[in-house]
Amino acid sequence: MPAISTKGRLMPPSPIRKLVPFAEAAKGRGTKVIHLNIGQPDIASPDVALDAIRHLDRTVIEYSHSAGYESYRKGLATYYAQHGIMVDHDHIIVTNGGSEALLFGMMACFEPGDEVIIPEPFYANYNSFAMAAGVTVVPVRSTIESGFALPPIEAFEALITKRTKGILICNPGNPTGYLYSAAELDTLRDIVKRHDLFLFADEVYREFCYDGARHISAMTLKGIEENVVLIDSVSKRYSMCGARVGAFITRNKELYAAVLKFAQARLSPPTFGQIASEAALRTPKSYFDAVASEYKQRRDILVNGLNTIPGVICPTPKGAFYCVAQLPIDDSDRFCQWLLESFAFDGYTVMMAPATGFYAQPATGRQQVRLAYVLEQPLLAKAVECLRKALMEYPGVPAGTPKATSAAG
Repeated sequence: MPAISTKGRLMPPSPIRKLVPFAEAAKGRGTKVIHLNIGQPDIASPDVALDAIRHLDRTVIEYSHSAGYESYRKGLATYYAQHGIMVDHDHIIVTNGGSEALLFGMMACFEPGDEVIIPEPFYANYNSFAMAAGVTVVPVRSTIESGFALPPIEAFEALITKRTKGILICNPGNPTGYLYSAAELDTLRDIVKRHDLFLFADEVYREFCYDGARHISAMTLKGIEENVVLIDSVSKRYSMCGARVGAFITRNKELYAAVLKFAQARLSPPTFGQIASEAALRTPKSYFDAVASEYKQRRDILVNGLNTIPGVICPTPKGAFYCVAQLPIDDSDRFCQWLLESFAFDGYTVMMAPATGFYAQPATGRQQVRLAYVLEQPLLAKAVECLRKALMEYPGVPAGTPKATSAAG
C-alpha cells in the first residue's frame, strides 16, 4: 500500500474536535453534554442575512470573481472604514473562511523552513496551517499569571533569527480572550519595522470587547502599512460559522497579486456565503450591542464561577468569547476524556478543549483547558457546578491540592 506523506502523518488532529467520539458515546448513554469545547455560538444570525438566502431569486449559482464579488468587497471596505481601517476594495480578497486566508497568506509570504513567531497559547489550527505551508512556528510564551499579556519585547528579540519572516497575533485572542492594548501593539509595530517582518493580525472577534475596552486594529499602525496582513471572517461576527466566508486584506500590491493566484486556483469563494455575508453588512448596530452584552453576562457567569472553585485560576478576558482556565488536575486531555466517559452530575457533563493543543509544546498546557462561553446562561451556570463536582471526584487531582466543595459549602 502506498505510504502517506510525512506532512499527512505529522498534521496534528484538532484538540477542539478530537473528543467528539466520547461526547457522542456520552449522549448515547443519555448524558446531556454541555459543549464548551468549540466556538459555535447559539446566537441567531442576523435576519437580513437569512432573508437574503430565503428570498434568493437566481436561475444559476455561478462562480464569482476569484477575489469575491466586487459589490461585497466594496461593502467590506465601507464596513472597515467604520472601524477606522482605511482600505479599498482592491485590497480585499474574499476567502473560504479566515482559515483559507491564513493558509494563502502563509504560502505567499513564507518559504518552506521560514519561521513565524506566535504568542502562545494560540489557536490550535495555526499549527496546521503552518505545517501545510512548510512554516516553522516559534512560540513566545504568555502566562496565565499575567492574564496572557503580550510577552516583553526582549522575549521576541531573543527568538528572531535569519529565518524569521513574520509574527502572527489574534486580537482579541483565541483561546485566551486577551485584548491587546495600544502600547502592546506599538511594541509589535516597532519589532516588525526594525526587522522588516510581516505582521499577520487575526481580528475576527473585533466586535466583542467588554468593560469599556476598545479594539485597535493592526491595520491602523503607522509605518508598517505594507507589512500588515489582516485576517477576517463573518463566522463569529454574525454567528455565521457555516457560511465559510472570510477575507484576506493587505495594502501590499505584490502580496495581493500572489494571494490572488492561490485564489484563482480554487476558482472562487462560496456564492451563497457571499450573498448572505454581503446582506449581513446591513446588520444594525443594535444587534452587536445586544450580542456583546449577552457575551459579557455569559463571561461573568462562567469566569466568576470558575474562580470560586478551589485551585482554579481563570483570568477575566476583555474580548472574544473564550477563556483559559488552569485546573488542579494531572492532565487536561485525561480529565476532559474522563468527564465524557465516567462523569455526570444531574444528568449533565461538560465538554472542553484541552489546552495542550494550544501550545507548541503540549506539556505546557497540561493543566489548562479552553472554554467557549457560547451557550445560554443557565447552561453555563450548570457547567460551573458540574466542574465543581467533577473536581471533587476526579482521581487525578495532585496530592495536596485543596478539594472543591459543594456550592453550599
